[in-house]
Amino acid sequence: MFAKVNHTKLIHHGRVFKLITENITLPNDTTIDLDIIRHPGAAAIVPMINNKEVVLIKQYRHAVGKYIWEIPAGTLAEGESPIECAKREIVEETGFHANIWKELGEITPLPGYSDERIQVFLASDLLEKEQKLDSDEVLNVHKINFDEAINMILDGTIQDAKTIFGLFMAKNKLKL
Repeated sequence: MFAKVNHTKLIHHGRVFKLITENITLPNDTTIDLDIIRHPGAAAIVPMINNKEVVLIKQYRHAVGKYIWEIPAGTLAEGESPIECAKREIVEETGFHANIWKELGEITPLPGYSDERIQVFLASDLLEKEQKLDSDEVLNVHKINFDEAINMILDGTIQDAKTIFGLFMAKNKLKL
């Protein structure tokens, strides 16, 4: 049994997502108001140069007030599939184009208050192209030894959920 939505109110319609309040009745008959972020979804990429090196970005994230280590990712444009988004974002953010793509899985990073889902892909057979950053992207591209990237998760240097998921799924897929 699922919750019954009694009514929905739009609070804010932003550039990327909508913030709504839903009044719902839960399966246990409790009625509550929930603030929910409605997100169009995203795609993220683990770009492998070979089985020894991965391309990571160190990107400024104002919400957390610092630069953080991430795999490249981006929000789906209207009507865009996750793989189309991934192919666009890898070039925009890293300057690489990938010839081989494999699905690694999907995550729901903030299920307590957002419906965002991120489809994660493994990209390989990379060719260097021209990086095409959006005006609001402040980042640096780094080629990192894959084992070092895993250690960066274990020592807390990498804290981004999609990046942790993507690197561990790539490790499993590639049997590294």
